Amino acid sequence: MKKVITFGEIMLRLAAPGYLRLKQSSQLTSTFGGGEANVAVSLANYGIPVNFVTRLPQNDIGQWCEGELKKHGVNTSDIIWGGERLGIYFLETGAVSRGSKVVYDRAHSAISTIEKGMIDWAKVLEGADWFHWTGITPAISKGAADACLEAIQMANKMGITVSTDLNYRKKLWKWGKTPQEVMPELVAGCDVILGNEEDAEKVFGIHPEGVDVTQGHVSGEAYKSVGQQLMTKFPRAQKVIITLRGSKSANHNTWSGVLWDGQKLYQAPTYQITHIVDRVGGGDSFMGGLIYGLMTYDSNQEALNFAVAASCLKHTIFGDFNLVTVEEVEKLMSGDASGRVAR
Repeated sequence: MKKVITFGEIMLRLAAPGYLRLKQSSQLTSTFGGGEANVAVSLANYGIPVNFVTRLPQNDIGQWCEGELKKHGVNTSDIIWGGERLGIYFLETGAVSRGSKVVYDRAHSAISTIEKGMIDWAKVLEGADWFHWTGITPAISKGAADACLEAIQMANKMGITVSTDLNYRKKLWKWGKTPQEVMPELVAGCDVILGNEEDAEKVFGIHPEGVDVTQGHVSGEAYKSVGQQLMTKFPRAQKVIITLRGSKSANHNTWSGVLWDGQKLYQAPTYQITHIVDRVGGGDSFMGGLIYGLMTYDSNQEALNFAVAASCLKHTIFGDFNLVTVEEVEKLMSGDASGRVAR
């Protein structure tokens, strides 16, 4: 069976219950989350063998985190241990016109002190078919960026498919270089590129015309030019995918996506997500669904439809991880959005 490797940071997530603001709450709910870890959990739920690679502190919190990954079926044997602490992020969930808010406490985390050469990528990638990283990882530190580049170059050498989610995070790029200086060399080694409506613009200055996500609907056709420009800039890329989120309110979004393969633009159905439980990890659940779809189905359209349906369901689940099955996703793909009780 095909095997996937993901690499990045996982954090302790502390969330205010319900719709309370952080300053209102006397308690916080603890879970774990992080872009590449979220993708790994999705794939494990779909039955794909997946290894998550990171650096964790050798203490109770690091061991707790590893245990949670194992509980969800993720292989943790390639995790390296060291550093002082696990990063934390605090979350308050928005409602109606008040957006959700994330506060990071991840300085000096274990993975931020990783260095080139700490991971034997030839060994880690042996037998793998796919390697995935996100733009969050090189934003953490120079060492994390160097380790990510090492992995991409080794995967290219070994003929492994490489994917990225551009995931621009302005708050994280503080170690001395800008994403415009770092990301091009990394993305140049990628076969599959995912972004949202603003990632390509913020990182590479590539943007569609006439798009306003605050109007509640985003046109997929407008992103054909984005795919074309990204493929021109990065000739290795075989597929460019854009997630399309229209925000009517913090609780009501439209959700879809498009895939450009160099010749044809594929568009997925648009879902009305009217009662969002938790949108954090939505893009990661899309990426997990996309990787599964591209590894499993014979058509780009089916792969894209699976990714959008999977991430639509993620919005109904608390926490970063998308805890859904292939059967549940395919049921929604078939048009059954009734939410009826399964007996």
